[in-house]
Amino acid sequence: MPLTRDEDIRAMLEGVRTIAMIGASDRPDRPSYGVMAFLQRQGYRVIPVNPQITGEHVHGEFVFRALSQIGEPIDLVDIFRRPQAAGEAVDEAIAAGAKAVWMQLGVINAEAAARAEAAGLKVVMDRCPAIEIPRLGIQPVA
Repeated sequence: MPLTRDEDIRAMLEGVRTIAMIGASDRPDRPSYGVMAFLQRQGYRVIPVNPQITGEHVHGEFVFRALSQIGEPIDLVDIFRRPQAAGEAVDEAIAAGAKAVWMQLGVINAEAAARAEAAGLKVVMDRCPAIEIPRLGIQPVA
């Protein structure tokens, strides 16, 4: 079951330092652009992943084509993809050794969530960390 209790989501977020964002955008009108900036202001390292803008930079971070290219430990994979595409992103997260996956608002894929959980990853679904962090009173990462 995806995490739904406030204390479980808080504990997961407080243990996160590095976030890979699948579907990060370089367009200021896209939700992922603003959420990435918010997470960086909270002290998280956010690594953008988007094959369409690979090699560019978003908020000062190099954009990777796939999680497998990052080459450093990933605590959380934040998924800004359609629900149908979330399964592929979850499979990448499992293969990359991520500790958790976060499916954004409107991204609901129970099969993908079950695969992630079976592989030992924590799962949050249909929520946004930019909403949850202030709501839960989580302090910026030092």
